[in-house]
Amino acid sequence: MSEEKLVGIVLVSHSAEVAASVAELAKGLAGGATAVPVAPAGGVEGGGLGTSAELVSAAAASVDRGAGVAVLTDLGSAVLTVKALLAEGDELPDGTRLVDAPFVEGAVAAVVTAAAGGDLDAVEAAAAEAYGYRKV
Repeated sequence: MSEEKLVGIVLVSHSAEVAASVAELAKGLAGGATAVPVAPAGGVEGGGLGTSAELVSAAAASVDRGAGVAVLTDLGSAVLTVKALLAEGDELPDGTRLVDAPFVEGAVAAVVTAAAGGDLDAVEAAAAEAYGYRKV
């Protein structure tokens, strides 16, 4: 397994702190997963709550290793921002995919799967499976 071929993961939140914390949590629970390229894209330029297309694009470019980029989002307008970027066609790296998954649990599953060398389909499936995680 070569580091260059790992799936990149972008975590898009309305809050820079939430995105960064979920990235740290996911990597920590994946045994450090230092090889997995994970980037938070939270808030807007200059701070504050919201979603920034520019921050999402920059984060996706920073984690692209040629194996695809999985993007997980927290709330509605984050989803719309990523969908708009995907529709434009040239704002995100080839092989970027919006993943329908719970934000925290999905991020952990995505990072664990990417760390194990899973391809983009496997990363997406693992993250989506997190919808079924029962707590009681």
